[in-house]
Amino acid sequence: KKYRNQLLEKLEIDDKLLKSFKPKDALSPTIFQKDGNEYVLIDAIKDKLLKISDAFINFIDLDFFIYDIVLTGSIANFNWSEYSDIDLHIIINFNEFDSDTSKIIKSFFDSKKNIWNKDHNIKIKNFDVEVYVQDISEKHISSGVYSILNNKWIIEPKYEKQYIDKRKIVDKTIEYMLIINDLEEKAKKGKDVLDDIDTVKQKLKIFRKTGLDSGGEFSYENLTFKLLRRNGYVEKLINLKKDIIDKKLSIKQ
Repeated sequence: KKYRNQLLEKLEIDDKLLKSFKPKDALSPTIFQKDGNEYVLIDAIKDKLLKISDAFINFIDLDFFIYDIVLTGSIANFNWSEYSDIDLHIIINFNEFDSDTSKIIKSFFDSKKNIWNKDHNIKIKNFDVEVYVQDISEKHISSGVYSILNNKWIIEPKYEKQYIDKRKIVDKTIEYMLIINDLEEKAKKGKDVLDDIDTVKQKLKIFRKTGLDSGGEFSYENLTFKLLRRNGYVEKLINLKKDIIDKKLSIKQ
């Protein structure tokens, strides 16, 4: 209980993480500008994002038809904050590849994306740029999607007041923090927790997806996941698995 209270205190001290979920009354002024009653992407931002897309496509080194290049996620919505990423999605059709290739094409693109995002530290107005290849048939839940190629909204965000149950989000966040810390302690003692890590990762994935499907981006499940990502615990879980695997595959001197 004492440890739980310490974690709770830590979260409450860094209250800006929770406040960052509150919708703003305008889109990011460094990314969008008003054109009449509509927000449009600033030209310099659009041109730079297209150059980043071209560089990433050249890095992939594979021929495919691009249906669109879109900006999505919180940066294209009223819930943007200093923690937002520039989510740059390149839309293609995985079915255009032959049947043998299509079975592994998502893994290929995900691997390329991971390598690119790891090796590059590209920022637009202090926002990290994250590139992703999205299948045209992939379900993508977002209330703000902007076509960079066509310079118009596919899904235009609408400002709505949102009730955010901070207590519920914090309680669930602490629950996962305690689980992840416990796995870390067990690993330090030499216990094999790889299966447990995979179980927690899968639970988190399903937990977030359930929230997005039922309540959208402001569901407490999605906001809990975002809080875990912003306070470093998602990365902590991923790195814990990497460290365990590295140790298993190494030989001490």
